[in-house]
Amino acid sequence: MLTDSHCHLDYFEDGEIEEVVARARAAGVSRMITIGTQVAQAQKVQALAERFPDVWGTVGVHPLSVKDAPVASVEEIVALTRHPRVVAIGETGLDYHYDAEHAAKQAESFRNHIRAAQRTGLPVAVHTRDADADTARILREERESGGAFTALLHCFSSGRALAEEVVADGGYVSFSGILTFPKSNDIREVAAALPAERILVETDSPYLAPVPRRGKRCEPAFVAYTAEALAKVRNLSLEELAALTSRNVDRLFPKIR
Repeated sequence: MLTDSHCHLDYFEDGEIEEVVARARAAGVSRMITIGTQVAQAQKVQALAERFPDVWGTVGVHPLSVKDAPVASVEEIVALTRHPRVVAIGETGLDYHYDAEHAAKQAESFRNHIRAAQRTGLPVAVHTRDADADTARILREERESGGAFTALLHCFSSGRALAEEVVADGGYVSFSGILTFPKSNDIREVAAALPAERILVETDSPYLAPVPRRGKRCEPAFVAYTAEALAKVRNLSLEELAALTSRNVDRLFPKIR
């Protein structure tokens, strides 16, 4: 059974979420983690996690959301994690592709999320785009100054060096539908090379539908296509890949068990 380690169920219409979850279950997806992107959205994420026994949630502020609100404090983030169905912090990080103008504010938010992860022991889901060097630097500085934490590079589309540094520090890397795109050879090479115990799959739905559904609205059921692609580059059966990534989810998100 597969786990969609990063999806946005609250982006679907209320009237269709039951069907989206049902299609995921039918496709062999036994667990879904719906992701926080704003403090104001946290209650909706928590409600979805309460509503479905196979859904969990995270709390955090997406880097593209920080320009529109005050930076969430460490204490504010920690308080949101006390909900029993919240299993991680994020997504947080840096996005210079769409908003390099607010890089300093993104960095402040990113550091607060990491510090909340250090305080709670929960993993932190990291979004990074066109910001590998600063992402690595901030992760390194916060680890050196504040102690250990576990980072998850979600929707991996970065350079190999960042992936290897995160894994060397005990982190994980999650692959989305981008892995299936024809021009994603570099990403497939990283997916083949990373340690087996550090890889996950996700959809980032409703975005980035994998081949053969590319161009359609993505949903958690489609994680099966990404899992098939990852199994292929790892020379595994789909069943073996599902078992492997499920074990990794159990290790990374202990509140799920």
